Amino acid sequence: MATEERSNGLTVTVRLIRSFEHKNLKNVVFHKVDPDTTIETFMDVVRKDIQTRPGLPPPFRKHAYDAMKLEFKAHGNKTNNPVINTGDDDKLMLKPGATLRESGVENETEISFFKREEYNNFVENPVTRW
Repeated sequence: MATEERSNGLTVTVRLIRSFEHKNLKNVVFHKVDPDTTIETFMDVVRKDIQTRPGLPPPFRKHAYDAMKLEFKAHGNKTNNPVINTGDDDKLMLKPGATLRESGVENETEISFFKREEYNNFVENPVTRW
């Protein structure tokens, strides 16, 4: 599998979370992602890509995303919260300076991308509205 990763890269789904309270999120799939890319570089790639990605509403393009968290790995368990897993921040938050591989990102992993301040507010008061 390591050889396949190097030649083809990873397929990673990024969950753009614009509002925790209103469950406003969009999934964007990235193919051929280099597992040795740093977290900061991958964030920049995603930010740049969503500026021109067809079908993505303007509010998602302009949101101030600044944090990533592992949401789900292939064949792993999903959280009961439909917006984001609010547990295990120490383990699941992607840390600056690390690579995707070092952070545990594998093929078909889902990563949530959001504004950290909004996430912290949601963790303190996990209220959702329709």
